[in-house]
Amino acid sequence: MTSSAATVQPAILQAQSITIRTLIDEFSLQLDERSDLGEEWQDDLSELSDSEKTQIDQIRDGYLNQLKYPPLLEKAIQISVLGPLFFLAGFYLPPFHLRAEQSTEIVSEDEETIVRGQLDLLLVRDGFWVMAIESKRPTFSSEAGFAQLLAYVMADPDKSRPSYGLVTSGSDFLFVKLIHSAPPQCVTSSQFAMRNRGDLQMVFRIMKWIAQR
Repeated sequence: MTSSAATVQPAILQAQSITIRTLIDEFSLQLDERSDLGEEWQDDLSELSDSEKTQIDQIRDGYLNQLKYPPLLEKAIQISVLGPLFFLAGFYLPPFHLRAEQSTEIVSEDEETIVRGQLDLLLVRDGFWVMAIESKRPTFSSEAGFAQLLAYVMADPDKSRPSYGLVTSGSDFLFVKLIHSAPPQCVTSSQFAMRNRGDLQMVFRIMKWIAQR
């Protein structure tokens, strides 16, 4: 009697523990370290009104005040920084809406590796992903959530256009753009810091630019 080959079960990985090396080896991700995502939008960013500048500066001041009363956790970052930015950008109004703890999954081409997770926030417009957002506590750099965010962005069901994401620790911000080519390609923005005056205004302008894509 001939025995059939045993079915190989795929390796299940959690997004919060994923590494860039795994995304490169298992999903053929390519990182373009020479290109700055800011190059393509630097001429297209809309200017802010005086009212917007004032409100964004208040968000910055509020965050810096919260740092005086540790611990400042991820939920506090969402409430004190991301929430006001989304409100000011009109992301709570049609055609936008937000989803929290969106489940995601990506499967390698050979179906031997699956990465599952839940991203913190997802900005949606007309049913399509606009921007995936991952927040970390201020004691971490945004680099700590970079691979995790990429795993989420790679799970965007719409592969016909680039996908965007933002990872923030509250104290710094990093945008990513993923092109769903074969293999997938990723570029990043410059890193923006809350301590640098004017950086949060730039973050807000980029968020609005992405929302128009």
